[in-house]
Amino acid sequence: MAPRKVRSVGDLIKGLPANEAEAQLLMQTRRPSKPLLKLLRSAIANAKSNGLSELHYLYVVNVRVDGGPMLKRMLPRARGSASPIQKKMSHVTLTLGVNEKLKSRFTIVPPKKKKALPDDSGKRTAKKRITKTEQDVVETKKKESNNNFWKRTFNRKAGMGE
Repeated sequence: MAPRKVRSVGDLIKGLPANEAEAQLLMQTRRPSKPLLKLLRSAIANAKSNGLSELHYLYVVNVRVDGGPMLKRMLPRARGSASPIQKKMSHVTLTLGVNEKLKSRFTIVPPKKKKALPDDSGKRTAKKRITKTEQDVVETKKKESNNNFWKRTFNRKAGMGE
């Protein structure tokens, strides 16, 4: 993605507490928000694995977005000419810091699991079973109705007086 697009989303989370930045990126509909969210979660997990016990004091110090390598392609145009296509990439550097005075406005709460319903195995009603003779009667009625349809459709005088 183009660095300017990623940079504009990165500027939204600069200076926010880590959980607020995560919430901000979750609610964004813009395309660069998913890779930045992945990067932020990776940085939080890295801080946790490095022995930081109080993760609620983490905040985003800086998000730096630099231009990365560019794939250059050509698109054929009229009269044998070509127009360039530049597929741009970005290098993103995210810096987390610890602030003891930080107060978070909210926390991200995972959705609650629904309780399982009690087992109703004894209360189930038995399904009505159709006997062989009843099934034969139903099939013959279907065949008769189909025959009447074709008779009415292809009868020469079908639309006259019926």
